[in-house]
Amino acid sequence: MTRVFITIDTEYSSGLYNGPGTADRAENYARSIACVTPEGPAGITHKLELLAKYGQKAVFFVDPMPALVWGIAAIEDIVGPIVAAGQDVQLHCHTEWLGLAGAASPLASKQAGKNLADFTFEDQCAILDYARATLVAAGAPAPVAFRAGNYGANDDTLRALAAIGLDYDTSHCPALVGTGGCRISLGAEDRDPVGHMGVIEVPIGAIGTMGGGLRHAQLTALTLGELVSAIRHAHASGRDSFTLVSHSFELINRRRQAVNPIVRRRFTGLLKALARMRGVTTGTYAETPPQLSLTGSTAALPPCPFRTSRRIAEQLVSNALYGSI
Repeated sequence: MTRVFITIDTEYSSGLYNGPGTADRAENYARSIACVTPEGPAGITHKLELLAKYGQKAVFFVDPMPALVWGIAAIEDIVGPIVAAGQDVQLHCHTEWLGLAGAASPLASKQAGKNLADFTFEDQCAILDYARATLVAAGAPAPVAFRAGNYGANDDTLRALAAIGLDYDTSHCPALVGTGGCRISLGAEDRDPVGHMGVIEVPIGAIGTMGGGLRHAQLTALTLGELVSAIRHAHASGRDSFTLVSHSFELINRRRQAVNPIVRRRFTGLLKALARMRGVTTGTYAETPPQLSLTGSTAALPPCPFRTSRRIAEQLVSNALYGSI
């Protein structure tokens, strides 16, 4: 049985922050979490309804750092519906919020930085300890897994996670090695769960590209056909797990507050396909966490000219008609 981990980074946007007032918080919630549109909400409540409809599980990586600005109620508004729906809540962290926290910062130095990897080991421990405590205070079960905002972790992040008692990290994105914010000392060849720096590192899924590289398994980066083919390939290869990435706001354009029907159909189609797929189920870190790979990483789904051409055409249409997130 192959477990697919549908992971949803659930976060307010510091880029939409305009001030400390409740009106600003409400607008950010509407655009980033609820994703209110003229066609109705397309954010976490919509995704929770679809997950329930098709009998699937997901992992919501919730960022509690905005509590530094708006208080814990801002995080309770996110955690409550997810827990009530019986879905998994794990820990996420965007350190950009430290720059907005002022005296509320948990760091004695009051340092700010875009990524966790910008901080010392000691400061990372303090940040992660604050984030975990805030998430639990907001009503989430004690988390066991973590993903860094912007994938911006390093080896010290993993050591800090181990020090505060978290067992899993999923910040390593093999397809973005050398180009993104992640500085974990693993390579593009590390595509299955591996023990690293005291935790189990669970890489983001990937498929092969025509140029010999990798493309990451994110809802906005691959077509439905590519996502389904990647999952079937993972099962045929005997892989224990395959991780997909999404965000709370990916079904809309946040600035226009309009639904992107191409991406929404992609998410719905993925859940429909998973509900019918034999030998495949969706997993959670709370109940069925990924297992270490004892045989090394398996090959990614090989590239296919037809799938690639269809993706390029679909992305062009999506961006031209509906814009980016």
